[in-house]
Amino acid sequence: MIRSMTGYGTAQVTLTDKRVLRAEVRTLNHRHLSISASLPRGWEELRPGVMEKVRGALSRGAVSLSVACERPDRADAGTPVLDLEQARSWAELLGEAKVVLGLEGGLDVNTLARLPGVLRIDAPAEDGGAPHAEGLMSCLDAALCAVLEMREVEGRRLEKVLRRSVGRIEAETEVIETLAPRRLVRERDRVRARTEALAGDVAADEERLAREIAYLAERWDIAEEVARLRSHVALFLETLDDAPGPGGKVGKRLGFVVQEMHREANTVGAKANDAAIAAAAIRVKEELERLREQLENVE
Repeated sequence: MIRSMTGYGTAQVTLTDKRVLRAEVRTLNHRHLSISASLPRGWEELRPGVMEKVRGALSRGAVSLSVACERPDRADAGTPVLDLEQARSWAELLGEAKVVLGLEGGLDVNTLARLPGVLRIDAPAEDGGAPHAEGLMSCLDAALCAVLEMREVEGRRLEKVLRRSVGRIEAETEVIETLAPRRLVRERDRVRARTEALAGDVAADEERLAREIAYLAERWDIAEEVARLRSHVALFLETLDDAPGPGGKVGKRLGFVVQEMHREANTVGAKANDAAIAAAAIRVKEELERLREQLENVE
């Protein structure tokens, strides 16, 4: 089972003193594990334990954690603030516009209050009170469980997309395998026909002709590349089937396999000397690019 690095989870618990503790966790794709945690004021002593718990649950991704501790009966909604400088600037700008554009009417206080930046509410300073380690860890556990559940659901969807792309790569590889021998026979016959046409009545040196044909066959042979491409495809599917649990970082391993597949597809395209094989190699590389993009979000 693979997991996506995209996830969201939230939870809340009510503490014994009626405070409500809320935890919200968001995760996005990232090459490594990057954690940003915001705790209530006065709770910083619990940060090491919080970081350790997140690391124990997640192995990759950009993690944003926000924890708030509030009292439901709190009546303080914040302090209204009037920014006189902003109000003065708006009044001067609108007065100038009235003169230049020849507009009617005047600016009243109701209109001025609705203009951006003139009137705002400053939220009260957060005060989480005394830290509650047990409540925080319980709340964080629930939020992380929700994140993991979402990442696993997204992972199952991602796996279906990955398998479809691999199926198309296998189909194009079969096309290449079918066309490759025909191309060598066709090139052998073409070289022989051109040699005979140029030689005219002069007998061709069969031994040298055979060496030239053997050289071309070796130069254009893609059997090894196709075999390695098939081997990499099999390894990719085996890795998907045997994907480890949390902490496995299967996305990095799959990314390495895709890189090796891309290398073989490039070589096949370079040695193709055949429009149909080159087109199939391009389609393989297109699917590999799709795989690479999807794997950026696999844990």
